[in-house]
Amino acid sequence: MNRSELREQVFQLLFRVEFNTIDEMSEQEELFTTTGDKEFTKTDADYVREKYENIASKLEEIDKAINETTTGWVTSRMAKVDLTIIRLAVYEIRYDDSVPTGVAINEAVELAKKFGQDGSPAFVNGVLAKFAQ
Repeated sequence: MNRSELREQVFQLLFRVEFNTIDEMSEQEELFTTTGDKEFTKTDADYVREKYENIASKLEEIDKAINETTTGWVTSRMAKVDLTIIRLAVYEIRYDDSVPTGVAINEAVELAKKFGQDGSPAFVNGVLAKFAQ
């Protein structure tokens, strides 16, 4: 898979955090990379798991940064899809030196177009623009 496809898979796994406890997520990781319509190579599965785990370990910090940066929005009020996309992008902007900020934002907007509602791309872009400053 290319980087965009891998990012989409990380997003889909990270989205499960909203519906499962932390204790259940290790099982979810296994199910996600071994069942379903996508066939993962070992390398791809390891990449998705590692990136998910890195993001999950920093979720509290990421959510705090989102809440401090946004005006009039808190993570508890955001649509779950938008929040997951923003979490992934904030992780890439703040903690992943291999992803340029512009790429993280552009990829997040593309995910919002694919998975979000009509206003999601603009909302995600607006939130992430504040992290780019």
